[in-house]
Amino acid sequence: MTTRRDFLRGSSLLGFGATVPGFLGRTALAAPNADKPGAKDTVLVVVQLTGGNDGLNTVVPFTSPDYYKLRPTIAIAKDQVKKLTDDIGFHPAMGELAKLYTDEGAVCVVQGVGYPNPNQSHFRSMDIWHAASTAETLTEGWLGKALKKRPVPGFHLAGGNEVAPLALAGAPVRVPSVTSLDDFKLKTIGATGADTAAQKGVITAVADPKAPDPKAGTPNLLDFVARTQMNTYASSEKLASIGKNYTPKVPYPNSALANKLKLAAQLIDAGIGARLFYVSIDGFDTHAGQGGATGAHANLLTQVSESISAFYRDLAGRGHKDRVCVMTFSEFGRRSYENGSKGTDHGAGAPMLLVGGTVKAGVNGTHPSLTGLKEGNLVHGTDFRQVYAAVLEKWLGVDSKPIVGDGFKPVEVFA
Repeated sequence: MTTRRDFLRGSSLLGFGATVPGFLGRTALAAPNADKPGAKDTVLVVVQLTGGNDGLNTVVPFTSPDYYKLRPTIAIAKDQVKKLTDDIGFHPAMGELAKLYTDEGAVCVVQGVGYPNPNQSHFRSMDIWHAASTAETLTEGWLGKALKKRPVPGFHLAGGNEVAPLALAGAPVRVPSVTSLDDFKLKTIGATGADTAAQKGVITAVADPKAPDPKAGTPNLLDFVARTQMNTYASSEKLASIGKNYTPKVPYPNSALANKLKLAAQLIDAGIGARLFYVSIDGFDTHAGQGGATGAHANLLTQVSESISAFYRDLAGRGHKDRVCVMTFSEFGRRSYENGSKGTDHGAGAPMLLVGGTVKAGVNGTHPSLTGLKEGNLVHGTDFRQVYAAVLEKWLGVDSKPIVGDGFKPVEVFA
């Protein structure tokens, strides 16, 4: 005869660790009380552009003759650029973000971001950005360290078998990689529908603090489970049901990045207390056939622009406009000149974007010089750790010095 303990051992309530983090049992059950202090704290969404995004064709210096000399076939024509100022503009594929910039003042462009002696290796440079350090050995990420100082819930919204990034390493509670709301569903091993229902019934009874214990007064495994897992179970059920009644305020494009950001929007609007989301989009290593106004790079920028814009407008329509900030970054930019394969090689000095209702709208810093190149690379004017420092101190409320080090004055990216 199968016992209640067998049911519990056979279910995944005791093994939720890989998909439902421990914070759910501690914080999510109180989430409906949105009027409590901290219930609507700031939320950071990091969008990683994996592969090295070509910053020079993302934020285009369309008045520079040198730009067109360096890129005879992949340069963006002046009349196609989405103008931001009298001298620079977005790639034409970024029309939706351009609208947020001009119409709503919800975009901040930080120009020429990098670090001294930039490394041209994808892996090493990405680790440097993730750890906010150029030390030889890197084991903890800047966000993982931040979560030590302010231990709030966070999610890595993954695709397929994508592993959590180094940026999140070192957090006091492992930040889970989640692919969909189904990851939060209670898993059972019932052979039949009746078995599954029976298992869920047992777990529900254990998770219910009001349920009488037939062996009250006798400490046992079930008492321990009831004490430590009842909130996790209730919170998991709540998370798994979020998507059923969620109708976006604006349509999301049909893309992998948009799906991740839509999931982030659902979790943010659910009020579970999560303040950090990390997503990525791959494909920016455009050594050959990069294209100009159209082509491979344009397709990637379209996905980024449309996905972030839909995410912003969806949450703005739900009253979260001033709570959420999206920050984009890539491990490096590309060379100033195009190569013989009509692409660009690994470079430096690329822009970062911040999108949100309280960012300091406009352009921060000057565009990297196209005449003062270093080995064909754009020379950075802003250290990326200055941007991190601003996000940490002004947005997440965490002292940046123990994380990024001394000497990195926060850039003014928040109003």
